[in-house]
Amino acid sequence: MQLGVNVPNFGPGTDPGVLRDWARITEGLGYEILMVSDHVVVTPDVAERYPEPFYEPFTTLSWLAGVTTRVRLGTTVLILPYRHPLLVKRMVMNLDRLSGGRVVLGVGVGWARQEFDALGAPFGTRGRVADEHLATLRDACRTDGTAIPIWVGGSSAPALRRAVRFGDAWHPLRLSLDRMRTVLAEHSLPGFAPRIALRLTSAPVDDPERPAGVGSIEQIVDDLNQLRQLGAEAVVFDPYHGDPEQTRRPEEAWRALATVATYWRTTS
Repeated sequence: MQLGVNVPNFGPGTDPGVLRDWARITEGLGYEILMVSDHVVVTPDVAERYPEPFYEPFTTLSWLAGVTTRVRLGTTVLILPYRHPLLVKRMVMNLDRLSGGRVVLGVGVGWARQEFDALGAPFGTRGRVADEHLATLRDACRTDGTAIPIWVGGSSAPALRRAVRFGDAWHPLRLSLDRMRTVLAEHSLPGFAPRIALRLTSAPVDDPERPAGVGSIEQIVDDLNQLRQLGAEAVVFDPYHGDPEQTRRPEEAWRALATVATYWRTTS
């Protein structure tokens, strides 16, 4: 099972130097996947949680491909209705070739209504548009003989159908272990690659609703073991918890990632 990191590519503390440090630390600690988020227009509903500067994912990943050699590069998640599928195909394939075949494409339908409006994209039919774009993208990649893994985000019934129809893996975001276990028991999915939180605490978290990835190091390592038993091919840690000021203090996340990497190597 591979471990990855969702790197903040936004916020007041994020700049090219910090992004470069994130990439080098992620790879240096032995993590195998580096992913970034996607927004095109930072409208007020987006800015509340993901403020400027917001670095566009393909531009950012292309640049980080040049300062890394091994780590896989991906999106969690690319918002499909924002771009023409043939443009996405071109960008994904170029990035994959420039990086030496290291791309993972995580996709979703989006949630920010104001951003959809700013882009002239239909919010109400975003699920149908995402399906149409995925079909076009998949067919175009097959025509070119390209096999880039597609991870489909979301946990609604349409999202699960989308994962089965178009995806190589289901990519749920920040669900509890119980919720993921239930979904996997009820659906035959093509693969499993969740994104979970990363919040390391000094004492165990005694809460039945504890999200995966939150708690003592022993709890987090146990979460990883349980996800592996559920068939996860990859687990991506998300150290960002919604406060933009966190981006000014990346060292806190780096220490947590180092602790997890050390414990995981010695216990798995």
